[in-house]
Amino acid sequence: MREDRPSATAHRVALRRAAHQLLDRPLVLEDPIALRIIGAEARAALEADPLRFEDSRIAPFLRAFFAVRSRFAEDSLTEAMRRGVRQYVVLGAGLDTFAYRNPHPSGAVRVFEVDHPSTQAWKRSRLVEGGIAVPPDLTFVPIDFETAELPQALAAAGFRNDVPSWFAWLGVTMYLTRPAFGDTLRFIASQPAGSGVVFDYALSPAVLDARGRAVFERMAERVSAAGEPWQTTFVPEELVRDLRAIGFTSIEELGAQEIEARYLRDRKDGLRVGSIGRLIRASV
Repeated sequence: MREDRPSATAHRVALRRAAHQLLDRPLVLEDPIALRIIGAEARAALEADPLRFEDSRIAPFLRAFFAVRSRFAEDSLTEAMRRGVRQYVVLGAGLDTFAYRNPHPSGAVRVFEVDHPSTQAWKRSRLVEGGIAVPPDLTFVPIDFETAELPQALAAAGFRNDVPSWFAWLGVTMYLTRPAFGDTLRFIASQPAGSGVVFDYALSPAVLDARGRAVFERMAERVSAAGEPWQTTFVPEELVRDLRAIGFTSIEELGAQEIEARYLRDRKDGLRVGSIGRLIRASV
């Protein structure tokens, strides 16, 4: 990863979230910040040709999945806040925009954005360029997940371990090693009752059909070429079992059918998610 540059995949995700604002109706995720945070040049290019980043047959599926997973995480936070959650940790925040369009009253939830220092520095420059104010309820936490300890980094940033907290972990797990993945989940499971996490993950090729494996291989090649190879995939039943063993007591696992029934039903544009990624909500 180059200094002062974001993760290549994080930037691609942000471009597709921005494209969702222009291409899809009704919106799954209403994000008025999405076009501003990608930078003036990218925004101008996207507004001139909203389809310019739709560079493959799987592009609409990716756009839909990225919008849905953010919506799912934010819906889950709202539900968790009704149960007393007052801290929201966005792990691997990339160019996520929740903190800058937070719909909750001021002081209702403190947001911690955790990310690689290079990506975070680049994001902060995009915030300045886009005239996007940093809200007082937001704290930046720079960290390399593979070399630094998340609990210590959060504690140094003012995170409290004695109140329920919610975590969003989107577009990250497939890039981590199994030990790093497990360590993070054990930390989340150690938080007070009512805490929890939403994350997405890549299905193991072993449980995909021929078409799914072809898509998986193409995606894996693309991210590897960008210098960010996938390292971890899962079998759903095994992952749910492992989450229960760690200490999560309530687990909701969503595949394509469940996602589409909840967020994409009765659409006239045919927007759908792909079959290689899934979503999980788990709480303690």
